Amino acid sequence: MSDTTTQITLKVNGELHQCSQNTKLIDLLKQIGFNPRLIAVEYNGEILHRQYWSNTLLQPGDRLEIVTIVGGG
Repeated sequence: MSDTTTQITLKVNGELHQCSQNTKLIDLLKQIGFNPRLIAVEYNGEILHRQYWSNTLLQPGDRLEIVTIVGGG
């Protein structure tokens, strides 16, 4: 049986990153180590609302900008 896992390349905060084909955005965020409750995500140039993260399937060449929300005053 051959390995059918294909890696795709995308850009995360300006740096190339690889993940498995069929990776959903929420899973990638967790793999990278982000707390999904404390970030905002721009997906291919547009803010992607949190409700869509678990349904968004990453594609080769996607561009993500991830911003951490910092509290303070």
